[in-house]
Amino acid sequence: MRNPLFQFVMAAFATIFFGVTFHVPRRHYIACGIVGAVGWVTYLACHDVAGFSPATATLVAVLPLTVLCRVFAVRFRAPVTLYLLCGIFPLVPGAGIYYTAYYFLQDQGTLCAERGFETLKIALAIAFGIALVSAIPLPRHRALPPRK
Repeated sequence: MRNPLFQFVMAAFATIFFGVTFHVPRRHYIACGIVGAVGWVTYLACHDVAGFSPATATLVAVLPLTVLCRVFAVRFRAPVTLYLLCGIFPLVPGAGIYYTAYYFLQDQGTLCAERGFETLKIALAIAFGIALVSAIPLPRHRALPPRK
């Protein structure tokens, strides 16, 4: 695996900058960065070290990412989607979508289908991982007073 600390820091910055683009409140930047970085480093560990396929590595990476989103949402009293949308940014198969369209426009049907199917598997892995963790109910706590 490439330098994991460097990968963690760069994924955190990329996620934070993605959050800036989508007007995430400043107080959530660090948590969003941690979520994205954990997801990315988990993906790299699964793909590069363990040898998982990109779709399987993405599924495994989305699990701790979604758990962290839920933890931060409860901790900072914010919507889960605030962290989730920024956190999955490093895992979204943007290059796969690009190359699927590219091969389609180049009339290379076989390459288009291969890349498109792999991209679809990754997208479904993201959705399934989020749904799997979101299906676990949060523990009930007594009502906390509103933050000032």
